Amino acid sequence: MNNNAPIMITDYPRAILHVDGDAFFASVEQALEPSLRGKPVATGKERGIIACANYEAKRFGIQRGLPIFAAQKLCPQLIVLPNDYETYSLYSQRMFDILRRYTPMVEEYSIDEAFADLTGVRRLFRCSYEELARKIQIDIRRELNITVSVGLSVSKSLAKLCSKFRKPNGFTAVPGNYIHLLLQRTPLEKVWGFGHNTVSLLQKLGLRTAYDFVQRPEQWVARLLHKPGRDIWNELRGNMLWPVNPEAKTTSATIIKSKTFTPPSSDRQFVYAQLVRNVEDACMKARRHQLRPKMLGIVLRHQDFHHDGLEAKLNRATACTVELLSIVHSMFDRIFREGSLYRATMIVLGGLESDRMEQFDLFEDRVRIATLHRITRAVDTINLRFGRRTVCSAATLYLQSKIPTARDEVPARHYCQLPGETPRRRLAIPRWTISV
Repeated sequence: MNNNAPIMITDYPRAILHVDGDAFFASVEQALEPSLRGKPVATGKERGIIACANYEAKRFGIQRGLPIFAAQKLCPQLIVLPNDYETYSLYSQRMFDILRRYTPMVEEYSIDEAFADLTGVRRLFRCSYEELARKIQIDIRRELNITVSVGLSVSKSLAKLCSKFRKPNGFTAVPGNYIHLLLQRTPLEKVWGFGHNTVSLLQKLGLRTAYDFVQRPEQWVARLLHKPGRDIWNELRGNMLWPVNPEAKTTSATIIKSKTFTPPSSDRQFVYAQLVRNVEDACMKARRHQLRPKMLGIVLRHQDFHHDGLEAKLNRATACTVELLSIVHSMFDRIFREGSLYRATMIVLGGLESDRMEQFDLFEDRVRIATLHRITRAVDTINLRFGRRTVCSAATLYLQSKIPTARDEVPARHYCQLPGETPRRRLAIPRWTISV
């Protein structure tokens, strides 16, 4: 076997770009507050665990998911901020808009990642694909004051490998005739789409790198890993099977709302109030997207991170909070353990369908259902006009007596409303930081 033989001969039959934000949440906070530059910064204060750590913090061993108290032991000077998802979303959209200046084929993969198909557009800009990718990276740095790592290759899987190859602020371009060099340096666990079990299986069969994997025959891969494995095999060899999809994601499999609270509580009313608030938020989101769930699940997480949960199938799909609360209360009574300390609650709405697909049942109480829907629409109208939770379930009023903690701290943006803005209606401006 000649390890130096190229897998493909053509350099760029396609040009696929992957842009990956570097410690995105923390980078946005540093862009908004320059005094944070060069300091260890993390977000997730309201959750009690690290949501994102910048590279200065990562040098101390701080990673996502680490409890904040443990992170502060590793780095006493760590600055921990509450997540400001609204501002992060604004920066995300601006980053995607910069990509769309160069090509309309942009797939928003996550809040800080995107794929872009640059095939053919180098003629418009009169430069190579590598130069085009660097221009995009420079534009994002100059306009948003954040860094991104960029990968350029001939398929989405390869482009994603490239962007992860050098971080932060990295740039890696691998044309088709150099794919083999990238794959030889890529361990199996770094391959997009391979989970822990798949990697363990392949390692037991003597494979160590992505190059070892693509050297196996396609039929061998298909027998072992079926269609998903064969798709990855083709993607790594430069045969793109996953095209860049510029369409907005319009469907959701589930809606999940959770809340972690400090200190942990064994108070039945308090834990139930937190769960009801999850239900309100999840149903509100479902109604906003004109969806209705056919499945309902609840989870109560203990202080030791173990959890109890229940799932119920609904006789009729509905996103009406009042209708679901009686079911939630019954499920809560079944799994709540008196005397146990709880640290989080979660609600899961599944089996989502469009609310335009409603089918009537012969024996259901249509008058009551119509009344509940009118009440729900009235509540949504009031909350939209006067602010979130202006009208809420009586059970959540118990939370008003809760003593504020560090996790109740809100992002700085909430204190920076412009004239005419409300907590629910804002201008698409991240935050004013200009001093006059």
